[in-house]
Amino acid sequence: MSLATGRRWEDAAGTFLEDNGLTIVARGYHCRLGEIDLVCRDGAALVIVEVRARATTGFGTAVETITMTKRRRIVQATRHLLMRRPEWQALPIRFDVVAFDNIDTAEPRVSWIRAAFDAA
Repeated sequence: MSLATGRRWEDAAGTFLEDNGLTIVARGYHCRLGEIDLVCRDGAALVIVEVRARATTGFGTAVETITMTKRRRIVQATRHLLMRRPEWQALPIRFDVVAFDNIDTAEPRVSWIRAAFDAA
């Protein structure tokens, strides 16, 4: 998937989350340890969001492409983010996934998995 296509689906996920009451506080956080697609607030919680998009599900759904290695990199990037943003360190943290399947169709399917994984 191209960078432009990835950004388009991250934007779609951001709109979806905002429509569902979350507030986006950061996008595309990068560090040497990993990347965070979206950082949101949901009430008192800081929500780290991984966005996935797949054209077909023949080799698994978008959610199924998030490996243990990917989860570990997201958690490491989150720790780095919290070092840089100490005002967020005391907040409860949740790791969500917004996944889009069948993105090459007129009506892609969106799935929002709250608390998809944890930092353990």
